[in-house]
Amino acid sequence: MYAVIKTGGKQYRVSADQTVTIEKVAGDAGAQVEFTEVLMLGGGGAKIGAPAVAGAKVVAEVVEQSRAAKVIAFKKRRRKNSRRKRGHRQHQTVVRIKEIVGA
Repeated sequence: MYAVIKTGGKQYRVSADQTVTIEKVAGDAGAQVEFTEVLMLGGGGAKIGAPAVAGAKVVAEVVEQSRAAKVIAFKKRRRKNSRRKRGHRQHQTVVRIKEIVGA
């Protein structure tokens, strides 16, 4: 069985015992997180929500809080001796899906 959840403005296809890297959610390592915005339940007979499946949720455990690889924003204006370099590291959370509860 799998589910499509929406968190952090993105959609993820998850199944039980899967490790997923998502946008930052609050919680320390070992904390339990519930995703209630389940867009679809699949496997066997699929349930598609409009926009979400009523009563469905995905329970996950926070593995770690980390940051993604650095992204460099480099801007240069030719022949002007003008350049700007900025780096950015996005906060992210690694979660392990424990169970998918369907209604």
